[in-house]
Amino acid sequence: MTIDGYGGSFKKLNDKKLVLDCLKKLPQKIGMKILGRPWIYLAPDNNIRDSGGWSGFVIVAESHISIHTFPHRQFVSIDVYTCKEGLNRKFLTSYFVKKFGLKDVETHFIKRGTRYPVEIIC
Repeated sequence: MTIDGYGGSFKKLNDKKLVLDCLKKLPQKIGMKILGRPWIYLAPDNNIRDSGGWSGFVIVAESHISIHTFPHRQFVSIDVYTCKEGLNRKFLTSYFVKKFGLKDVETHFIKRGTRYPVEIIC
């Protein structure tokens, strides 16, 4: 699932602790197991289109979650990539709307691995 959030709070989108907190707590809330500690980086302004912000990710047994904030544009881009069945998309959208004070969201759900092998081949 991808979530693009618009009109977010500059303060929240620029809050390293908040982004890190989402990456630490969200997996448990949606029934995923964290494999390693979340990582977060300050991505600098590239003087072209990207005004900089926080980029963070956490690897989970079911794949990964990533968050990229762009505080000066009041924008966030989020991926919740999982092989877990029954992902609660409404919960995820609501969670991030509240966390970052988003005014509008655009979501996409991509079903992947539709031909994943049932049997072990090797």
